[in-house]
Amino acid sequence: MLSKLARIARPPAAPACALALAMCLSACAQTPTAPAAAPTAGPGTVAAAAAPRGQRNVVVLATGGTIAGAGASALNSASYSAAKVPVDKLLAGLPELSGIAKVRGEQVFQIASESFTNDNLLALARRVSALAKQGDVDGIVITHGTDTLAETAYFLSLTVHTAKPIVVVGSMRPGTALSADGALNLVDAVTVAAAQDAQGKGVLVTMNDEIQSARDVNKDVNIQTGAFKSQWGPLGMVVEGRNYWFRTLDKRHTTRSEFDIDTLDKLPQVDIVYAYGSVQPTALDALVSAGSQAIIHAGTGNGSVADRMVPALQRARAGGVLIVRASRVPYGFVLRNAEQPDDKYDWVVAHDMRPEKARILTMLALTKTRDTRELQRMFWEY
Repeated sequence: MLSKLARIARPPAAPACALALAMCLSACAQTPTAPAAAPTAGPGTVAAAAAPRGQRNVVVLATGGTIAGAGASALNSASYSAAKVPVDKLLAGLPELSGIAKVRGEQVFQIASESFTNDNLLALARRVSALAKQGDVDGIVITHGTDTLAETAYFLSLTVHTAKPIVVVGSMRPGTALSADGALNLVDAVTVAAAQDAQGKGVLVTMNDEIQSARDVNKDVNIQTGAFKSQWGPLGMVVEGRNYWFRTLDKRHTTRSEFDIDTLDKLPQVDIVYAYGSVQPTALDALVSAGSQAIIHAGTGNGSVADRMVPALQRARAGGVLIVRASRVPYGFVLRNAEQPDDKYDWVVAHDMRPEKARILTMLALTKTRDTRELQRMFWEY
């Protein structure tokens, strides 16, 4: 019997088929087979099977990443090809979704998230904003690679004006791997996006059963399913299709944000300079020469700046480049005027923002102002 079961469970050779099978195994054992997905409704758009009357409407925007990845075998949990499986395959592999919401999918991009650009951010946010304005859309899910997922989620939380749930989700293992996490993560994301109790809570991230705020969450581990953490804790959890909430985010986002994707055409160049022992101003000077309008200094400790870097940063500031003092330390926050005289140098501190998220906020700030007092206010409020 065991050998027979092993032959039945053996993944097909084609990666996409293997992913669909991996996502279906649990459902086939516990639930009736759902109707097949309807034919494509337009370029890059997939209409899901009809859902029970009265269900809320959720759109899944697919951008690629590990959740759409495939490995050569079920043992490949960390070595695989990302962004291979289209959204129709992802949705077809989860018949459980039809019991949660009326779900349809769109393929926005098919890329690994380390290759995301500012243009990708703008295009995705515009599509999310447009969908949020539609009366027949109650919630939006974005599938995304985990490498820059937190940055994209934060950008959406700052630029899309809606109280409707927006949920960004990924996976740490491809669907072809043993103990793949993508299927449950996606089910949880749709559960949250379809829930009325998720409205007005800002952009959310669902990974590993947790509901995290886009502002606070970061990827802390590169090869484990519990990779996404917030030093302030999750907002809640999803357990067996039910949301449990424990805290709210006391920062500006979505409908309270002064930034609006509908008025943004492009983003300014903002770069990050990383601190380390024996660091020299070579990279900083090169970035300033290349046209950077702001530098995020990822300092040691409390945003510390090496003595040989201070004059270079002062020169950059005198030349009109904004300087934001952040820390490479993952937890804690940078205190103003503690390690450096920020008031004297006209520098800004990133508070509890990691360098990559400080870059996101600084890019948006520069579309409004170059006043460092205003930029510092934004770091306190967002």
